[in-house]
Amino acid sequence: MGQSLSSITRVVIGLLCALGLYLIIKTWRAWWRLRHIAGPPLASLTSLERMRWVLSGEAHLIHQRHHDKYGELVRIAPNMVSFSNPEAIPVVYPSKPGFPKGDFYAAVRPYTRGRGQQHLVFNTIDEKRHKLLKRPIAPLYANVNVAAYEPLVDEVLRSFDKQVRQRFAGSPDGFDLGQWLQFYAFDSVGTMTFSRAYGFIQAGCDIDGILAAINDFMRTSAPMSQVPWLDQILRKNIVGDAVQRLLGHRASTHLIGFCAKAFEDRKAGVTEADEKALKDAHGAEDFLSHFLKLQEADPGIPSWAPISWTFSNVVAGSDSSASIMRTTMFNLLTNPHTLDKLYQELSASSSQGVFPAYKDIRNLPYLDACVLEGARHHPPFALPLERVVPKGGVIVLGQYLPEGVVVGANPYVVNRDRATFGLDAEIWRPERWIEYGEEHKKKLEQALLTFGAGRRVCLGKYVGILNIKKMLSYLVLNYKVRLVPANSKSQGRTLLKQ
Repeated sequence: MGQSLSSITRVVIGLLCALGLYLIIKTWRAWWRLRHIAGPPLASLTSLERMRWVLSGEAHLIHQRHHDKYGELVRIAPNMVSFSNPEAIPVVYPSKPGFPKGDFYAAVRPYTRGRGQQHLVFNTIDEKRHKLLKRPIAPLYANVNVAAYEPLVDEVLRSFDKQVRQRFAGSPDGFDLGQWLQFYAFDSVGTMTFSRAYGFIQAGCDIDGILAAINDFMRTSAPMSQVPWLDQILRKNIVGDAVQRLLGHRASTHLIGFCAKAFEDRKAGVTEADEKALKDAHGAEDFLSHFLKLQEADPGIPSWAPISWTFSNVVAGSDSSASIMRTTMFNLLTNPHTLDKLYQELSASSSQGVFPAYKDIRNLPYLDACVLEGARHHPPFALPLERVVPKGGVIVLGQYLPEGVVVGANPYVVNRDRATFGLDAEIWRPERWIEYGEEHKKKLEQALLTFGAGRRVCLGKYVGILNIKKMLSYLVLNYKVRLVPANSKSQGRTLLKQ
């Protein structure tokens, strides 16, 4: 018996030694092939270090400090290189296939029991699936078509105006404008998508915990995105799902359920009256109507695609738009001379009435500069947009990166490149976008990473800009807004909160 246990012990020890040797060799090989890229020592050995950065809420600032210390290429994980120079954008984010997305994006897929992982246009790695999801709907989000949704946005603006005037206008007490911009963004995207506002503005609060669920989804997904294999073990399976439910961290189930219900209600005719009423009043169809028509016309579109498309609108569209609105308004208020310049431009435009028409404001130079500066200064997404180096390797900023290495840039860092955006890149200054003419503005826009770049640029960019410009113009023209003294702090998980 004792001899048998001794034999088992030797086998176990041998296996552990073999495993240890394997891990040492694997770690050494990973370290060796990127030994020429400088970076924080611990990060070159384990991805848990960058997970810790995200958990601190200051990953965007940590990334920037590392680039200040180590240069424009920094090794931030055993197999991950971050760049800060916008000149690398067309190399890493080309307009043609070649640099697939990394496993980071699998971690930001919502997961539900029964449906599994929900593929979205944003988080799909497989190029064929991405094409399948994006090609049918891309025209709906094109810049030339977004004005068709303006009547739906105006419906929500009227509701916002009514509530603000009733609740706050003339009151000596302040209110949280940032929170109300979130209510507006969600109700606006909800109306554009489903022909019905979900009542956040009317109620003046979160309803059914939807906004809290969005925040929780971002908060829990971001750390896991830095160690994708750990995400698969802890969250993206039946056991992990059960544990997450017990801990109360299954926001994706809540959000997918929200979108699925809206989809099923429309198919069952429950919300058909809402859609018909808005269409009759304004001649505008919502996104869901377009999605269902596309699916009906093309049997090759998966049954789950409309839910995927609506999820992207509701979660990514509403939260990122609200973030840029908050940032832009905050900086306008803390820099009154820029607010005055914007007011003068809007007042001189041909727009009349409480709600400026988009055709009158969409091309105003200073309004455009303020929105771009808000997007640059405080990008909603503040983690590296990861891509995988293709076969044969690639030269990035003069350094060779082997095949399979993950490379990317944090928009927060790239958007502060001093050589591109000026020595004052840290501060809010909308004039940088218009002071040197149209060619210089185009150069800055090509360096702006807030909306992504190349063939995987943000699909909802122009819908978001419509929403942002409509709200900013309405606020600046109709109200004298002043800040209540308070501390402002940015916190980054996946979306950068202010």
